[in-house]
Amino acid sequence: MDTQRIETLLNGLTDPFTLKTFGQEKAVKAVNLSDHTLTIHLEVGYPAKRLTDDLVQLVQKAVKSLADSPVPTVKVTWKIATHTVQGALKPLDGIKNIIAIASGKGGVGKSTTAVNLALALQDEGAQVAILDADIYGPSQPTMLGIDDKPTSHEDGRRMRPLTNYGLQTMSVGYLIDPDQPMVWRGPMVTQALEQLIRDTAWDNVDYLIVDMPPGTGDVQLTLAQKVPVTGAVIVTTPQDIALLDARKGFRMFEKVGVPIFGVVENMSTHICSNCGHEEAIFGAGGASKMVKDFGSEMLGSLPLDIRIRQQTDAGKPSVVADPEGDIASHYRAIARKVAFKIAQKAEDKTNRFPKIVIQKT
Repeated sequence: MDTQRIETLLNGLTDPFTLKTFGQEKAVKAVNLSDHTLTIHLEVGYPAKRLTDDLVQLVQKAVKSLADSPVPTVKVTWKIATHTVQGALKPLDGIKNIIAIASGKGGVGKSTTAVNLALALQDEGAQVAILDADIYGPSQPTMLGIDDKPTSHEDGRRMRPLTNYGLQTMSVGYLIDPDQPMVWRGPMVTQALEQLIRDTAWDNVDYLIVDMPPGTGDVQLTLAQKVPVTGAVIVTTPQDIALLDARKGFRMFEKVGVPIFGVVENMSTHICSNCGHEEAIFGAGGASKMVKDFGSEMLGSLPLDIRIRQQTDAGKPSVVADPEGDIASHYRAIARKVAFKIAQKAEDKTNRFPKIVIQKT
């Protein structure tokens, strides 16, 4: 059996999740044959903890088509790369990719979506953090069940992120009294956002989820112009009023050059907790029309389900409260789509080249 023939076969296989070939992804790391034992190492660019079996079966089925090949032992690993961002900005130290979760309107379930997507990405095997950028109405401390205060990092200049459920997290809500209003003008808010991002000692984060405040004001523009963002997700409900504002948010990210991964429709249908009847009480089809108009993609729809509210209010979001439940599966499907889209982007290579310093001698 010629290992080169096997490697050529594998490089021509299409990754079912990114729709690129393994050759394009440089995913085939090793093909070894020893004493009629064939081992293959596949490394993909997205977290694949729950997708490993699918990839193993794909490779084994392909190799099986070669008549004289033994059934291979397939090792699947993943390595999340740093991908390109908007404009001339460069990725931040300790953070490979930043994903903005945004909405044009408040009350559409953006923060709930953000924390569950963060937990879902982590459940797939990524190193994940979440930043609560809603300075006026921070909700992540409650949703993650954290009431501690950040401590100083060893360098004395930065804060250590707080953690729960394995997530690194930072929020202005950790720094103030819960009942204290943030009576700040725009410049103070944008400065606070930059400090929360840059003065937190993030530890080797694959994906930083930024829970944005609603609207298209100072905070959104600061993030888009000064913070290297890999892409954004727009959250809306089927209501016409919510969709009007979501469309504005979509256009804002387009204007500042931040890629939009797609739209999440929250509260798409209501499920009665007594009889299970499902009804589109906020309307139907609006988000689908929006993504069609903008040439984007519907990443997923979530029901208006009392369990989502109960779980997040209790500080235990759905992905950790009921990890095998139907709601968690919705969030996981959305998180995977975002991870696949990031893996398809070009990698940022600015840190791979040494800086050239010319000294006068």
